[in-house]
Amino acid sequence: MASSVLLSLGLLVLLLGPVSSQNLDPAVEDLIKRNAEFGAQLYRAVASRTDDNVFLSPLTLSAGLIALLSTTSNPTQEQLLQGLTLNGLDPQNLPDQFQTLRNAVFQRDAVQNLQQGMAIFPDQGFQVSPSYVDLVQTKFGGSVQILTYSAKFDAIDTINRWAQEKTGDRIKELVSILDQQTQLLIATAASYQTRFSPAFNASLTQDERFYVDKYHVVMVPMMFRADKYFLAYDREVKAGVLKLPMADGAAMLVVLPDEGVDIGAVEEKVTSEKIRTWIRQLKKTKLEVQLPRFLLERSYSLKKDLQSLNVVQVFQDSADIINMGGAKGPKLTEVYQKSAISVDESSDDITSGGGVTTFSTPPPRLTFNRPFIFIIYQQATNSLLFIGRVVDPTQK
Repeated sequence: MASSVLLSLGLLVLLLGPVSSQNLDPAVEDLIKRNAEFGAQLYRAVASRTDDNVFLSPLTLSAGLIALLSTTSNPTQEQLLQGLTLNGLDPQNLPDQFQTLRNAVFQRDAVQNLQQGMAIFPDQGFQVSPSYVDLVQTKFGGSVQILTYSAKFDAIDTINRWAQEKTGDRIKELVSILDQQTQLLIATAASYQTRFSPAFNASLTQDERFYVDKYHVVMVPMMFRADKYFLAYDREVKAGVLKLPMADGAAMLVVLPDEGVDIGAVEEKVTSEKIRTWIRQLKKTKLEVQLPRFLLERSYSLKKDLQSLNVVQVFQDSADIINMGGAKGPKLTEVYQKSAISVDESSDDITSGGGVTTFSTPPPRLTFNRPFIFIIYQQATNSLLFIGRVVDPTQK
C-alpha cells in the first residue's frame, strides 16, 4: 500500500515549488557540506557491516577528529584531512572555522533537546599543554582529560562518568573494556529527544505490523497524524522522503524505500549532495503519516570504520602527533561513540499534540512499516546532526 501511495504523492509534489534554504557564509557552508559528506561516508561504512539498527552522531565525531588533527603533521595530517573530506583546507584555520560552524548550528536555533560531548583522553605519560586544552574547549566544545590506563577499571569509570554527565545520565556505559596499552583515545557521546512540531497525538497511537524482512514481522506502537507535510520522491533510488520538523529548529528526514527495494541499495547513494537534493525537492502536501515509536542506543568502536575511509596513519606507531604538548606524542588507539535517541509523541507544548487535523477528503497515507533511514539536521544551516537506520523498532 505504501508504495502506491508514494507513486501518487510523486505526482502531487510536481505541482508545488521546492523549499528554499537560507544563505550562509561560504566558508561555513563549505565546512558544513564537508562534515555532512564525512558523516555519510562513515554511515555507509558502519551500515555495510551490520544488519541491525544504526545510529551515529557525525558532528561530535568531526569535532574530536579535527581537534586531534590540529596536533598532527604530514603525512598523518594530510591523510586525516582527506579522510575527513577536508582536503584543500588550511589546518591552521580549521579550529576557528569549526567554532563558527558550532555557533551557527547551536546558537542560531538552539537544538534544545540535544545533549552531547567530545573528549580526548591521553595517557598520563603524555604531557598536554594548557594552550591545547584551551583550544579543544573553546573551538571544539570538548575537553581533555588525562587517564592512567594501567589502572584500566578507574579509566573506564572516568570515561563512563564523563558520558553520563554530558548526556544527562542517558548514556551510562560508553566503554566496558580497555586495553592497558591504550595511549590515546577519543570519546563522543550524544543523546537526543525528538519534539515533533506538529506533534503526533498519543491518543491515536496503536499497535501495527512492522515488516523487518520477508520472514519477520513485529508489532510496534505506530504514531499517527494527518497534516500538511513536506514530501519528496526520489525516482533514482525509488524511495520517498518525508520531512518532520521539530520545535527546536531541527528536522528529521525519513527515507522509505519502495516495497521490494533493498535498503542497502538506497544507503549506497546517501551522500551530502543527495541529502541536500532531498531537502531542496521537498514540497508541501496533505498527508496521513504513520511512524513507529522507537528508542535507539548504539555504541561503536570506530577504528576499523575510519581505517576503511583511509584514516590509517594516525593509528600507527609512526603517527605524527606532535603539537599537543610540544613533543612527539602517542598514536591514537581507539575512537568510541555512543548515541541515543528517543522518537515518540513527546512535545514541548502540552497542547500541540492534542489537536486533530481533519480534511474534507482523506489524504494519502504514508506508513513507515518496513526498514527506513532517518537523518536529523539543523534547518537553518542544513548541518547534519544524526544519521541512522531502523530495521527493527523493537530493538535498541
